[in-house]
Amino acid sequence: MTMRSAVVNCLSGRGAQVGLRCTVCWVDAGDHPSGVRLAELVAALSLATDLGLGQPQDHVLRQTVIARRLAAAAGLPDEQQTAVFYVSLLAWVGCVSDSHELATWFGDDQRLRADSYEVDMTGTSKLWFVLGHVGEGSGPVRRLTMIGRFLAGGPDRAARSMLGHCQTTGDIANRLGLGNQVGGALQQAFERWDGKGVPGHRAGEQIDAAMRVVQIADDVEVFHRVYGAEAAKEMLRSRRATEFDPALVDLFCVHADQLLDGVSEVDAWDAVIAGAGDLGAELGEAELTKVLRVFADYADLKSPSWLGHSAGVAALAVGAARRLGLPASEVTLIERAALVHDLGAIGVSAGVWDKPAPLSAADRERVRTHPYLTERILARPARLAEIGALAGLHHERTDGSGYPRGLRGDGLSLSARLVATADAYHALGEGRPHRAAIGAADAAMVLRGEAAAGRLDGEAVNAVLAAGGHRVRHRPTLPCDLTPREAEILVLLARGLSNKEMAERLSISARTVSSHVEHVYAKIGVSTRGAAAMFARRHGLVDFRADA
Repeated sequence: MTMRSAVVNCLSGRGAQVGLRCTVCWVDAGDHPSGVRLAELVAALSLATDLGLGQPQDHVLRQTVIARRLAAAAGLPDEQQTAVFYVSLLAWVGCVSDSHELATWFGDDQRLRADSYEVDMTGTSKLWFVLGHVGEGSGPVRRLTMIGRFLAGGPDRAARSMLGHCQTTGDIANRLGLGNQVGGALQQAFERWDGKGVPGHRAGEQIDAAMRVVQIADDVEVFHRVYGAEAAKEMLRSRRATEFDPALVDLFCVHADQLLDGVSEVDAWDAVIAGAGDLGAELGEAELTKVLRVFADYADLKSPSWLGHSAGVAALAVGAARRLGLPASEVTLIERAALVHDLGAIGVSAGVWDKPAPLSAADRERVRTHPYLTERILARPARLAEIGALAGLHHERTDGSGYPRGLRGDGLSLSARLVATADAYHALGEGRPHRAAIGAADAAMVLRGEAAAGRLDGEAVNAVLAAGGHRVRHRPTLPCDLTPREAEILVLLARGLSNKEMAERLSISARTVSSHVEHVYAKIGVSTRGAAAMFARRHGLVDFRADA
């Protein structure tokens, strides 16, 4: 097969290299097909990843087009070419897991990630890049203080961030039922050809071929889009045999014209999905909801204070919808929209979400975009678009004072009013950096006040409050031999509290807290806050209290 025909076949869906079957059977007996395939959901999730990376929409999709062309040109075996599809779409999905920590040090986590493409992130170039962004936006005295503090633990801190990214990505891949080949490659996202990556366990051809291809495609897409093909080739040559596989770099530079042909003009979704041939069986209806639960947990990682928010909103909205006697199909749509309503929040810097002070006018405008971004992430295929359209209405209000569209009552269905009301109620009971949580009775009073003022629908408020008032707390069986105290520490850790804050909250010493944290990490097999948060959410520990 010629280089040119390999590229054409890769895009057109011809040839065995484009068979993209998942490693599990998603449609259980008795579960009706949903009309959505796992590959389409993963591709939609990549649009959220674009936002977290500070890149324009479709960056990851265009990266995937390039990666699949390069994999075909390199003659990778069929199974590795299949893996390239999922590895490319999921490689950077874990970026949201450390957004809170990055914002603490660098202010705007998205800008930091976007700027990082300009630098070969190793040695002194990496150090100067990082120091140039520490405390960005702060006054000179505070910035110098932060630089000093960062230098004291910077290398370890950066490594933990990258490990957290990989652990989160691996967790998502496992929950989606993808095979070991995909999951294993995703753990190597930050390894380098020269062995100076993170965690630094692999170098050269020890790194999975799919990941080596994706690493090149990621940076090439950015440089090609911003600076052109020649700049992309020059970047690759400058990082040849350090960051990137030298043989793949040479192959790319020789055939760059064909590998980049039409990438800027192509409809990236169609090139990746519609032109990909067999993407495997449709998900069952129940399995579609399960995957959207993964999306919900992913969105909540943007800020520690959101842990469990999306699933909580979904539970309230479903309970309210059932009390109102809505059809089962509408209840399902409400649940799915509520699960993913905050996906677009990934497109706003964690520095805004975690700000302890009142938001500036510019910050408020950024916040007002997130429902629209949710809708755009889920714009294709049609079944997801229906979910996204409802999810994008969760901040609209019946008097027209909501956002982003300012729709009034007659433009909002009962389903939209239920999701918006459930979101408002659940958020009131959760602490935020700028305010404390309020109790259930006070939250109910606020909602009734909003209904009286015409901002929330009275019927929806009554249904949501009824659903909220009948919840029963059950202490979960604790996984991994966690003690009740360790489970309590896990939840506080996942919510972003420092050891000192946990000690004050629990009236124990900071040294005791530190010991508990070490035991928790060892028992659950992770090493970062983001991964601990995913564990707590997955095992139903978000609301755990040792004294409950």
